[in-house]
Amino acid sequence: MLRALTSALRLPGPWRPLRTRGCASHGATGDPEIQVRALTGGDQGITEILMNRPSARNALGNVLVSQLLEALAQLQEDQQVRVLLFRSGVKGVFCAGADLKEREQMSEAEVGIFVQRLRGLMNEIAAFPAPTIAAMDGFALGGGLELALACDLRVAASSAVMGLIETTRGLLPGAGGTQRLPRCLGVALAKELIFTGRRLSGAQAQALGLVNHAVSQNEEGNAAYHRALELAQEILPQAPIAVRLGKVAIDRGMEVDIASGMAIEGICYAQNIPTQDRLEGMAAFREKRPPRFVGK
Repeated sequence: MLRALTSALRLPGPWRPLRTRGCASHGATGDPEIQVRALTGGDQGITEILMNRPSARNALGNVLVSQLLEALAQLQEDQQVRVLLFRSGVKGVFCAGADLKEREQMSEAEVGIFVQRLRGLMNEIAAFPAPTIAAMDGFALGGGLELALACDLRVAASSAVMGLIETTRGLLPGAGGTQRLPRCLGVALAKELIFTGRRLSGAQAQALGLVNHAVSQNEEGNAAYHRALELAQEILPQAPIAVRLGKVAIDRGMEVDIASGMAIEGICYAQNIPTQDRLEGMAAFREKRPPRFVGK
């Protein structure tokens, strides 16, 4: 049930562009629309994906979607990735949603194909084996909120603005919003937010349970990122295989009845029993010292 934990990629510490196959940026300089970096030192194990398409407020166009899909494909088998954090390099914006200007140029058939790819992207984020966190320091509208909903955890600036606003554009959420929002908030509230296209502040979203934490914005405009990083640092010392299996047990168990969910938990627990980390955890408890988990 759990994706293989073999390492497929080792990332350097500095920000680096994603090397895509057959994808070029819309920008005149050919700059990539995302950057990936693995943190070092005490934060080793945390990997960040930075969305950086300022000309379109990180709107999800073909290039950005392709680069995100490729980044996830490269990272998903990397055992060194213990937490994956999504953030923005555009001040005041997390992700403004789908690129409607680009979509206007598409035929109906092309729109269908693109939305299917967009839905696939959100599914890949949701299925990522390590915990994922969205740091929402600004607008997260439509597909931008759907991206955050696909993450395990969400942190927002109190002043951030978010909502599934598709009905105000003659559309409905098409990248998982109609399914993930009711699972997050309950059916009636999700219907109210989708039917009205209402926008929420980060503070309102926290009150509803849509985000885990809401923090006051700072002068740099990255307060949510810093809180998300603190959250990642709390996850980092824990046994990575147990965390990943816990994610599987929760995600799979939420889709079935409780008896089946208990069976899924049992399967995940059985997979964790032979790990070195379980033995290390028991030894550390016995010896009254912090455990040193290695992910094996």
